[in-house]
Parts: sequence; structure tokens; C-alpha cells
Amino acid sequence: MVRSEAKDVAGYLAEAPEDRREALTGLRRLCRAELDGFEEVMAYGMPAYERDGTAEIAFAGQKRYISFYVMRGDVRAAFEERLAGQDMGKGCLRFRRPADIDFELVRELLRATAARPGTVC
Repeated sequence: MVRSEAKDVAGYLAEAPEDRREALTGLRRLCRAELDGFEEVMAYGMPAYERDGTAEIAFAGQKRYISFYVMRGDVRAAFEERLAGQDMGKGCLRFRRPADIDFELVRELLRATAARPGTVC
């Protein structure tokens, strides 16, 4: 899955490859549990979570990995030590295999994002 044409997150998950669907569903479950006051939307062909119309978190099943996007520079900076050594892009964590996902780290990133508004880069 590169860019989905799904109309909603349920549709996105339904079309995800079976070997990644459980992990992607787990990311969705965490986002919905931790991001109180955020709206779940599809943006740029992937599930995203917006506060006041601005996406701050997203995730996607890519061709070679699962990506988890943290669009807030302040949150990434606060977790600099924890993120060191992780496979990171500019604003995303990349997990090569579903079993590689550190759901506790993801939960902590979500909680930090939800704690207060911030600037999206």
C-alpha cells in the first residue's frame, strides 16, 4: 500500500495486506485511546489524527515498512534520546516488520502529543 483511496480508516485497514493489518489496527486502537479530542481522518492516503483541523499524527503501511508519523517537532525533540537508534525519517518512525513496532514508545509519543497543542512542521 502506498497511497490509499479509502474513504475512511476502516476501509484503509480492510485493504491493508493481511500480514500488516493487525499491527495497523493496533496503531489505530492506540491513537483512538490516547488522542482525546482529535478527529480521525484520511489525509494524503493514510489515517491521520487532527486537532483543530491540523494533522499531528498519522500512520501508514508502506511497501517495505510501517510508518508512524509524529508531525510535531517539539514532541520529537522531547523524545530525542528514546528515538536515537530508531529507523527515523524526517517526521516518521519506520518499522520494517510489524513485530518491530514498539507500542509503548508509540503510546508515550501519543500522550505527549495529546498533552498540549504545538506547532506542526
